[in-house]
Amino acid sequence: MTTSPRNAAPHATDSQDTATPSAVLPDAIAARYGRTSRNRARDRRLIWSAAAAFAVVFVAWVVWAGLDGSRPSIESRNTAHEIVDDTLVSVSFEVTGPQDTPMACSVQALNEQFAVVGWKVVELPPSEQRTRNLTELVRTTELSNTGVVDTCWVVEDGS
Repeated sequence: MTTSPRNAAPHATDSQDTATPSAVLPDAIAARYGRTSRNRARDRRLIWSAAAAFAVVFVAWVVWAGLDGSRPSIESRNTAHEIVDDTLVSVSFEVTGPQDTPMACSVQALNEQFAVVGWKVVELPPSEQRTRNLTELVRTTELSNTGVVDTCWVVEDGS
């Protein structure tokens, strides 16, 4: 029985002529898959650049958030409302803010669909009291369902 060259046992000289996977140079594999020292250096630069950009954005956010807290805090709370008639609502509310500081609040009247049917800006002069209770009448274009204080703010000089 003859053996075909494919099934023949390899000779010692055949194994020395062919390259085995362990004989392939690591640098050749790295170059084949784009992992050269030049690419690794570029990857390191990209990572450091991304980290630096993140740090700059984070520091800017911290500074912005810290400076934003320097404004005086004003809180408002609805305490009651009374529908006087089809064109008038009485809104009672409480405002807590810095003493001796002029403030303003917007007061709204809303209908059943929560659409604004009346609106008024109430200016509060400086006061020794930190918390003030107020009641304002707001004219409406139709029957309102409720009255609320919407927003309050500090009135700056010249505003």
